[in-house]
Order: sequence, then C-alpha cells, then structure tokens
Amino acid sequence: MRIATLQFAPKLGDLKGNIEKANALLKTGKTISIDGQELGIGADLLKPDILVLPELAMTGYNFPSLEAIKPYVESVGDGPSASWARETAKRLGCKVCVGYPEIEKDSESSDKITYYNSLLVVDENGEFILNYRKSFLYYTDETWAAEGQVERGFHELEFATEGNLSSLTNPVHQGEQVLSEKKRVATSLGICMDINPYKFEAPFDKWEFATRVLDSKSQLVILSMAWLTTLSREDLDALKDKPEMDTFNYWLQRFWPLLQKRMNHEVNLDGGKVADSPKKIVIVFSNRSGEEPPADDTKPPARYAGTSTIIAVTQRPSLYAAEKDAGSGGHTPDGESGTEDAGIPFDVKILCWDMLGAAEEGICFADTTADPQMVFALKKASE
Repeated sequence: MRIATLQFAPKLGDLKGNIEKANALLKTGKTISIDGQELGIGADLLKPDILVLPELAMTGYNFPSLEAIKPYVESVGDGPSASWARETAKRLGCKVCVGYPEIEKDSESSDKITYYNSLLVVDENGEFILNYRKSFLYYTDETWAAEGQVERGFHELEFATEGNLSSLTNPVHQGEQVLSEKKRVATSLGICMDINPYKFEAPFDKWEFATRVLDSKSQLVILSMAWLTTLSREDLDALKDKPEMDTFNYWLQRFWPLLQKRMNHEVNLDGGKVADSPKKIVIVFSNRSGEEPPADDTKPPARYAGTSTIIAVTQRPSLYAAEKDAGSGGHTPDGESGTEDAGIPFDVKILCWDMLGAAEEGICFADTTADPQMVFALKKASE
C-alpha cells in the first residue's frame, strides 16, 4: 500500500491560505535525491492509495473558545475542508482523510446543536466514507467540542488491487485481462489524544486505543494529530529537519500491546497469509508542525512536534517457537528479544519507511511493499 501524510504549519483561521499551502506542498512536497541533486516531487508522482492530513488541518487548532471556532465549523461533508478533500481525492485517485471542526444540528430540534473535533474520510471518487469524532478531548477541545464515540473509530476500507488471473479471486476483468479487485483493510482511526489514557484518569498501562486495535484485528491505524511539544522555538529551529524523538518514542510507548501481545489478523494489508510472512500492523502518525498564537496573553504559543511518520510493528514466530510447535522441546533462551503471549514467543521489529523533522513541511510517504528506511528491534533483557 502507498501511504502519504501532509505535514505543514497552518495558520489559525486562515482557511484560504492553508488550502493554498496544502495544495502547493502536494505538488513538490517530497524531497528525493537523484545523482546528488535534491528534487521536489509531488503526490501525483507518488500515487498514494491514501492521504492523511493533520487534526483541524485547514482551520488551525488552538482556538480558545466556541465563539472563536464557530465561523469555521462544517456540517459533515459540506464545507471548505470537505470540498478540498473531495477535489484532492478525485485529482490524485486516492482516499483522503482530513481533520475539521464539525457542527451537527438535531433534525428534530433546531435548538440542539453539537460540535465535534472530527476526521472526514472520502474515497477515490470524492464520496463520503466515514466521519470519526475525537473521543478523548484535550483541554483546548473541551472549550467547544463534545466527545465522540470510540465505536466509530473502526472501518473496513476498500482498496483496489491489481494482479494476474491466477493470483486473484473474484476479479473484475474484461476477457482474460484482469483490471482490479477490491481488498478490505481493517482500519482503526483516531485523533491525537485518543491514544492516551482516557482523561488521564485511566491507568497508564490500560492501553485503551492499542487494545482496540488488537481486538478489532486492524491491519492499518490512521492517526490525525496536532501533537504539541514542550520544546522552545529555539530548540525546534535547532532541530531543523530532524524528528523530535521524545515524541516519537512516546507514540510507540502508547502502542506497547502491539509489541507484547500476539496479533490475531490472518491477512496483512499488503495481502498474503501471515503464515508466510511476519504479521504486520501499519501505523500512520500524521502530525502538524509550526506555532500558533496563545489562547490568551497568560499562555505561551502552542508549538507542535511535527515528526510525522509511517511505521509498522511486525511479529514473527521465533526459531524456538517453531521448534516448540514441532514438539522438539524448544524453550525460551535467557535474554531472548522476543515477547510471549499465551506461551507463544515471537520476535518484534518496528519498520519505519519515512519520518519528517519537527519543524518540517512536506510529504511523508511509504510504500509498505518496499524495504523500510530504518528497522528497530527490541533490546534483549540483559542489555
């Protein structure tokens, strides 16, 4: 699967300018090196299957009140963010996920109006697929938004696949030429704080979001984010195009169950039985960068961590697990880097295809069938 995120620094309340910036970055926002020269290419050449934007991407995030954000709210599928998503999806031929502030009016009572921090998903034809509403609100959200339902955060997205007649089942074809078929990818969606313990009242190791990912047998996780950093402006500028690794490490920590407990899905998102390859869950962290003005004069500006990245957590049964299953009496060696669930050990690796800097603006891209740029492994217990 080809996945892209767009990391940029939208200005608070500047819808027109933010849309123009997003469009410009999509044209040349991925830097590649060819014969020692750095070139900027666009999403049209990358041909993603899905494009993910940050939380409240076109409006900015740090609104201090309901009155401040009211001019920018949209009904589901109807507004500047939705129009941009539809047009972009049709132009690029991919699914688009965009964060936006939602208004919902009760059909039976005109006086009942509810606001949500939402993520709209449209398909390649610009048609509405899903509208997810943030369920764990940050204190900035609480000034204007209501909580959404976590149950809305799961969906089986359909993607077209191509192949030959012998490798596909139920193909759509003309004569003997196979055009495409649809594959369904179990997907969990979240917005920023959703990966944290609920209200920070739940135990840190309850892992609500990560547990739902495992229980739903998700193959893909999409996170639209406006994740803050505690770094100063000077520290962020010093990082330039380098990621904020404390933030990245914390994100990984919130998915600890994926490293510790056995994944139960039977087919990876790129196809193929998991018996023939490591089990894999792909996670898309689509964050924003930049700085926004303070909600009031007593607070510092809101600074964002950037560091958008596309990774996969993989599990492969280790050699001694295969021996044990074969009845050879194999056992877990001391200090082995695998983990264990119900007596079945496995080795875990984290694949990373792309990671943007803390202050960078541009496209983060992954082809999950290609070799990753980086591979992380768990340290042995003795290290």
